Amino acid sequence: MSALRLGFVGAGRMGGQMVRRLLAAGHEVTVLEASEEARAELAAAGAKATANVADLADAQMVGVCVHTDAQVRSVCLDGGLIDTLAEGAALIVHTTCSPRTVELLGGYAAKRGIAVVDAAISGGPHDIAAGTITLLVGGTAEAFAQVRPFLAAYGDPILHLGALGDGQRIKLLNNAVFAANIGIVGQAVAVAAQLGVAETALLQALEHGSGASRALAGIAGRGSVAGFASAVAEFLGKDLTVVRETAADLGADLGALNDAHAVLAPLLWPAQDA
Repeated sequence: MSALRLGFVGAGRMGGQMVRRLLAAGHEVTVLEASEEARAELAAAGAKATANVADLADAQMVGVCVHTDAQVRSVCLDGGLIDTLAEGAALIVHTTCSPRTVELLGGYAAKRGIAVVDAAISGGPHDIAAGTITLLVGGTAEAFAQVRPFLAAYGDPILHLGALGDGQRIKLLNNAVFAANIGIVGQAVAVAAQLGVAETALLQALEHGSGASRALAGIAGRGSVAGFASAVAEFLGKDLTVVRETAADLGADLGALNDAHAVLAPLLWPAQDA
């Protein structure tokens, strides 16, 4: 496959690993970055780093992996990213955000002949570095085919799950289930204490039983529900907030998932009422 001219916005904890994988695949990558120090680090890694969005004008595809929904809108709309791209280019939104946001971007970009896909992420920086991050993609079949060479640099599996916004919808449900699993284990630990069973003993047994899950593996690795919740609080707390807000905005009832989240909430937001 020939080298592509690519752009990237949000080369942080996750995005930075994506940029490195894209460079390792032989692509030319221009990264939009406000910090002079970060631009120097990106340049040392082989990327073209810039503070000027106009330098992304000739990119065939641009990935966005900023922190929040508001930042996605700011970069793509107020910051002029979509207006900068040429007709025929594609925009890939990795940030966990509202499906309404990517649909808004898609409608605006379509007027300029630019494709948009949402490619939500399930996994961590170590998965990206290994080229095995799970990507949950929404968009047209044509747009998916266009961006697949970009995503293939770090994604496996790459799952095309439906229309634009469906990647975000499914990511939000995935996060809701993951958080609920942690909450359920937390409740089991509370019951175990009532029965005189140590948390460590319970976790060891559950790992080898039918109650095992990825969430449980993380908890057992940290030695306790509280320890694991503390380790993932920054990222899981943000994502769970998005789940709640998006479900309310779309009129969806989380039902029993919400009950499980109530157990977890005091560990993620100790200063707030669950």
